[in-house]
Amino acid sequence: MSQQNFAPIDETRRMPHPFHIVDVFAQEQYTGNQLAVVTDAGDLSRDEMQRIAAEIDYSETTFVTGEQNEDGWPVRIFTPTEEIPFAGHPTLGTAWVVREQLAEEPTDIVELDLEVGTVPVTVDRTNGEEFLWMSQPEPTVGEELAVGPVADVLGLPSAAIDTDWPVQVVSTGLPTILVPLVNGAALERIKLDRGAYDSFVAERDAKLVMPFCADPRSDENDLATRMFAPYFGVPEDPATGSATGCLAAYLAANEYFGESTVSARVEQGYEMGRPSLLLLSAADTNDELTVEVGGRVIPVATGTLH
Repeated sequence: MSQQNFAPIDETRRMPHPFHIVDVFAQEQYTGNQLAVVTDAGDLSRDEMQRIAAEIDYSETTFVTGEQNEDGWPVRIFTPTEEIPFAGHPTLGTAWVVREQLAEEPTDIVELDLEVGTVPVTVDRTNGEEFLWMSQPEPTVGEELAVGPVADVLGLPSAAIDTDWPVQVVSTGLPTILVPLVNGAALERIKLDRGAYDSFVAERDAKLVMPFCADPRSDENDLATRMFAPYFGVPEDPATGSATGCLAAYLAANEYFGESTVSARVEQGYEMGRPSLLLLSAADTNDELTVEVGGRVIPVATGTLH
């Protein structure tokens, strides 16, 4: 990608901005996917937001740019290199911060106004644990892709791809390439070939690549995944809600578990030393595919950007 050119910052008008760091899809602190949420960010320009996201250098940083309106709390999402219209763990993490720090009254439903539209996040308390769930935009199940080039991207032999199922593009706002693998050993062996990746995604809207398999480490879980998005400055992501929503739609559309209604536990991030747990559900009712993704949000730190 080309080097970014930023406009000079007007130091005379810069104000301190509170921020919160949370771990999303985590079971304890310092697992899951890190997120920084900057609040009171309405006075920041796009360039300033992008600079802050690059400085923090998490997979994503979000900015709450105003008070709640009829469409929800206005939020913008940035990777270290790009603004994106939707992402899963930033949605859950930002909703938690809004609920705990910004909402005037306690609420179990938080609506965020994202570029893809209003995304509701709800709180579920089961067995003494609090999980946040987001309803993702209606998925689009797209084209099927050839096995060989995708295997080259992942640095795997074609035999590592499970050809009983399609390699397929699915989107709930951020198009993702879903790649079924034969087992967990293949998932662990992935060595992304950056040159092959760049060539493969150059003319595609789908820049996220999520290989998965039904061979998780934990017997409590149903699937294991990894996710790669170097195009967005994310070589690998420890927990990816948007791509997991795409996976939920894929599983339902292809009846991966034998039916179009899916409920599953997904592990991710183990190869990065940040084990994560994502919950997914999908149902195909009246020719409409609905997708939800859930997980825990654990606070880590608060501070101020100067």
